[in-house]
Amino acid sequence: KLSSHLWSFARDPQVYAVVMQSESPRAFSAGSDVREVVTAARTDLAAGLKTFADEYALNWQCECFSKPTVPLINGMVMGGGVGITQYGTHRVAGETYSFAMPETAIGLFPDVGAVHVLARLPDHIGQYLGLTGRSIGRADAYALGIVTHCIDSAHFDAIVADLVDTWPVDPALDNRHQECGPGDLAPYREVIAHCFSGGTVEEIVSRLGAVTGAHRDWAATVAAELAKKSPLALKITHRHIREAAALSLKETLEADYRLAARILEADGDFYEGVRAAIIDKDHAPRWNPATLEEVSDALLDRFFRTLGPNELKLPTRAEMQEARA
Repeated sequence: KLSSHLWSFARDPQVYAVVMQSESPRAFSAGSDVREVVTAARTDLAAGLKTFADEYALNWQCECFSKPTVPLINGMVMGGGVGITQYGTHRVAGETYSFAMPETAIGLFPDVGAVHVLARLPDHIGQYLGLTGRSIGRADAYALGIVTHCIDSAHFDAIVADLVDTWPVDPALDNRHQECGPGDLAPYREVIAHCFSGGTVEEIVSRLGAVTGAHRDWAATVAAELAKKSPLALKITHRHIREAAALSLKETLEADYRLAARILEADGDFYEGVRAAIIDKDHAPRWNPATLEEVSDALLDRFFRTLGPNELKLPTRAEMQEARA
């Protein structure tokens, strides 16, 4: 539905900006329905693959949309919610805003093009966020450029009213933006930069274990969290973020599809992670391989291997612009 609405809005001369809001006061979006994906893929792999292909095509459509977009985000925004808000012109964070890409906990990787953003964050914070799945609030998100404005949700209706009255978007947001401070990550930037610049996940874990002084307990907690994630998903994520630094968003989304397809075909940690976290809720996934050391380079290479004629080929930006005419 969102895709068809975006095409319609792009072609409508009476629409000059699009506002996105959640109906829930608690969250903007908790992400895609991964239970639906794995259930579909179990019986019809092609159906599961189409779910990913359609989602990534929508993410690319959001990037190529020709008019201002103004997501008004309060509460959590994760996974698929990031994919429909991150690539437009503006991103407004309310007071309870929380950003996370927690896919390694369910045997997946940060998809929807998110590694294109993570790969470009300073001080290797993208690796930290992608591997741990930890959330950040709006002060950190603003400092990192993940959101463009910090505005309390009490002002959201007034923003909408201004835009309906055809106020220019930037003044409507700039006049309400409030400074939120340096964020919770600020004290840890140096230790994150050191630990998460490691060339392998094993090296990252080793560096965390070697942290001493004031940040020792913090680093130990991070290492303990990583130990609970899928080892395969961690290594896929680490490599994907590093490689995405040289890719366009279009290329990143096409690589996302390649990885997602290989993961669905493997019938492994993604299915197990969704079972443990969402279906059975025992929170005791049995990862395979069970350790980082067992995830060989040869195994990892298989997930990054081309799909040949089955690759996702998104239209060029120029083709997307032509299609809206």
